[in-house]
Amino acid sequence: MAARTPAEPARTAVRVEDVTAYRGDALVVNLFEGVREPAGATGAVDKALGGAISALIRQKEMSGKAGELTAVHTFGRLPVARVLVVGLGKKEKFDLEGVRAVTGEALRLLRRTGARRIGTILHGAGAGGLDPAAAAQAVTEGAILGCYRFERYKKPENDRKVLEGLTILTREAAARGALEEAVRRGRIVAEGVVLARDLVNSPPNDLTPAGLAGAAATAARKWGFSCRVLEGGQMRRLGMGALLGVAQGSANPPRLIVLRYRGGRQAKPAVAFVGTRVTFDTGGISIKPAENMESMKGDMAGAAAVIGAFSALARLKAPVHVLGVIPAVENMPSGTATRPGDVLRAMSGKSIEVINTDAEGRLILADALAYARREGAARLVDVATLTGACVVALGTIRSGAFTNDEAWLAAVREASEAAGEKIWPLPMDEEYEELIKSDVAEIKNTGGRKGGAITAAKFLAHFVEQTPWVHLDIAGTFETDKEKGYRVKGGTGVAVRTLVELALRLAK
Repeated sequence: MAARTPAEPARTAVRVEDVTAYRGDALVVNLFEGVREPAGATGAVDKALGGAISALIRQKEMSGKAGELTAVHTFGRLPVARVLVVGLGKKEKFDLEGVRAVTGEALRLLRRTGARRIGTILHGAGAGGLDPAAAAQAVTEGAILGCYRFERYKKPENDRKVLEGLTILTREAAARGALEEAVRRGRIVAEGVVLARDLVNSPPNDLTPAGLAGAAATAARKWGFSCRVLEGGQMRRLGMGALLGVAQGSANPPRLIVLRYRGGRQAKPAVAFVGTRVTFDTGGISIKPAENMESMKGDMAGAAAVIGAFSALARLKAPVHVLGVIPAVENMPSGTATRPGDVLRAMSGKSIEVINTDAEGRLILADALAYARREGAARLVDVATLTGACVVALGTIRSGAFTNDEAWLAAVREASEAAGEKIWPLPMDEEYEELIKSDVAEIKNTGGRKGGAITAAKFLAHFVEQTPWVHLDIAGTFETDKEKGYRVKGGTGVAVRTLVELALRLAK
């Protein structure tokens, strides 16, 4: 796999300085919707510009609506070429996710103009009432994620515009230390998301199961967590018939990647993060339509999220013991592939009738979850691009969440909301169990189209037993086809921030 994408901007600093004294290429200030006379830092800039911002408001050329971007040229009245005024929307609705979004949009626009060094105020930390440190972390995350580009397979452009540095401006000298720590944390978390995005966006001929194992091992050596890779013979001895059954159609042999970060004193892992890695999913014998099949290189976003989260947790030196389990396979049609109607024996001993070979993610998760339990994990979270049914139910805004323990789901949900990643619980009523009963085995791997996201989760529940468990179905949120806020076309790196936040909360 080629070298990872460097974070952009390469540097984020905090400077105690009057906003009108900043020397660079551009300055970012803000405006809430409905404000007629700018105050605070924006007011100071407006005054230095001779009331140019106020004039635009009066002329209704600027309103402060969410997502509005207005460039004001300074003509030498400030030591920057232009000021960008970003609309924050209604004050009562503006939050940290809004900070990330406006920062990403603003910096992408300014990069297109050729700006290399940009200063910004902390959006929402004044009149908006947001905690300044939290806002500084959100600005840093929004900047790095909004400026992300996946270009490793393209010839470098001679006139490529690069954002070199972002400076957060504050007048509170006493707050500088807290802001710098928040910026450090934001950069680490964002770079974990960048790593996940790189993995999702990588082509399947580069990121085979062995290629992913190599990428995980490289990250482990660099950041200080352990990586153990199990191959076919070892998995066979463990009885992982479900995982091996999915893999048997491919010329690229499977891997089980086991990550461990021992930041705490716990003998057993406080939590295990399990992420699926189908490095390419053709559907197997139940083959998918050719149209858009190339997007199936991303059917490994769960694994990418786990690796990204581990890189961040190790760099943050989080005082918690975390296990990561990644089953990595290709799902290919061939003369040796598993057929519809075959019966597989999972690591847990349970027999599974394969109805549809395109419902393979749950099969490899079955053995990965059983392995995580075998390693003594106190709690489980799995992340998978599991079902199209979840996309139908929730669209591309929220990931689906399923559980066998409401208290554990509440903890995961609180972490996801704090991280700015939305999830939504779906039911696990016992009646759905009827849909995955098999006539020839203990269960079957699909219950049909109706309630497909739920029956997939009910299938997984057979392999966690009483261990508190949450399943996150990210099929609708793992990629995007457009630029908006801090999300750019391709893999989103979803769930990295949630997993990091969750582990940090367990460490307290």
